[in-house]
Amino acid sequence: MFSLFKRKPVNYFSEEEKKLIVHAIENAEKRTSGEVRIFIESHCSYVDPVRRAQEIFQELKMYQTEARNGVLVYIAMKDKQLAVFGDQGIHDKVGNVFWNVEVHKMLINFNKSNYTTGIVEIIYSVGEALVVHFPYDKQNDKNELSNDIVFG
Repeated sequence: MFSLFKRKPVNYFSEEEKKLIVHAIENAEKRTSGEVRIFIESHCSYVDPVRRAQEIFQELKMYQTEARNGVLVYIAMKDKQLAVFGDQGIHDKVGNVFWNVEVHKMLINFNKSNYTTGIVEIIYSVGEALVVHFPYDKQNDKNELSNDIVFG
């Protein structure tokens, strides 16, 4: 396809806001072997954002963490949809109630247009859950996934 027809991703966050989000990921991951990623796009190609999050989780190969403890925060800005998808290792530890509570907290911030705050807070909460179940191991830990925000 010609580059003339490629759509440039919409920039929903300032550079400062992006730095805050990435910094939150880095801080969360300093204390756990778990991995957190953020994926943001304009529109969700499914009715169910959890299905889209699962698809992106697979595309980003987040299932390849050793302890199966990757967590994806998915946001479709224009469609106002979001989901949090945790791999089997972390999901088995925290269950559906945890994810639902965290999404609810994020929605409270999003409904006030506090997008960056909502994202940073969920990163913090997910990071705390990962610390409890997958604490940092100084000798064996490595950053298995990029901390950068992925824009689709």
